[in-house]
Amino acid sequence: MTDAPLRPVTLAVDAMSGDLGPGPVIPAVVAMLEAHPDLRILLAGRPEVLEPLLPRAPHLRSRLDLEAAQEIVAMDDPPSRALRSKKDSSMRRAILAVADGRAQACLSSGNTGALMALAYMILKTLPGIDRPAICAPIPGRGQPTLMLDLGANIEAGEDHLVQFALMGSTLARAVYGTEEPTVGLLNVGSEEIKGHETLRRAHRRLVGSFPGYRGYVEGHDIHTGVVNVIVTDGFTGNVALKTAEGLALFIAAVLREEFTATPLARLQGLAASAVLRRLRRRLDPGRHNGASLLGLNGIVVKGHGRANAEAVRHALERTYREVAYDIPARLAERLSPTPHEVQAG
Repeated sequence: MTDAPLRPVTLAVDAMSGDLGPGPVIPAVVAMLEAHPDLRILLAGRPEVLEPLLPRAPHLRSRLDLEAAQEIVAMDDPPSRALRSKKDSSMRRAILAVADGRAQACLSSGNTGALMALAYMILKTLPGIDRPAICAPIPGRGQPTLMLDLGANIEAGEDHLVQFALMGSTLARAVYGTEEPTVGLLNVGSEEIKGHETLRRAHRRLVGSFPGYRGYVEGHDIHTGVVNVIVTDGFTGNVALKTAEGLALFIAAVLREEFTATPLARLQGLAASAVLRRLRRRLDPGRHNGASLLGLNGIVVKGHGRANAEAVRHALERTYREVAYDIPARLAERLSPTPHEVQAG
């Protein structure tokens, strides 16, 4: 699989939202421009804040455009405020750039609820998709496992779960090069009788009609790579994601404590330093930064609100790849005509 884009790429970046503001965004943007000569970046935000931070090198500055936006969607703003009151927010301006064709994708590290609401209102969903879903790679053995929904839909009906399976498998095939993605439905057990009725109905529809469906998976399967895509509702998915992130930080903290507890432990830590660096790299949530808002009539990626520059760069790379493989078009192709994956059982 190649990472070469299908066409020149312009990414709209919400430079102001997120807990850390534009600080980590600018160096990440510069790194992307240096790595991809075909790339242009449209930075949405306050020009008086952003202009002094921009690179002066002509070969970089010539591919950077500012999209003036004076308002910022705060992390604690309710979605209704972002929709009704903040008409000139950097988040809205970045999404509008996608809607009017000046950019092929948008990245924002801001308020998840506001981003979802604005993207849904401005871009709408693809025909055949009722609700967009948040999808992100979860670290595990070998290739990361894609999981959705991670918070867009606190409750999800059987139709939504089936649509999530289709969207996740399309992303796995297009971006990660998995020819026949396997899909599992997250449940409290692998037996047919386990789970609530909505899960069981979705399971019955997927069995025998969705290529690659492997049935129920459990919480302990999330990081094992047993399937390429795990489907669940947004409440369960978000709890699982935050639990995994917290566990990774906990393991890192315990290792630091244990390898600094005594002089002998410090020597042992030095001896194991190469292994520890590889472990830290594998568990670092920043390497997997960037959650796709799948099902929209356009590409929108959500970055972590506290992401540093390296994590923002990873999210930008993910956004760039989604443009390269034109995820909305691939989804639309699978949805029309009605594919056998979503036929009622």
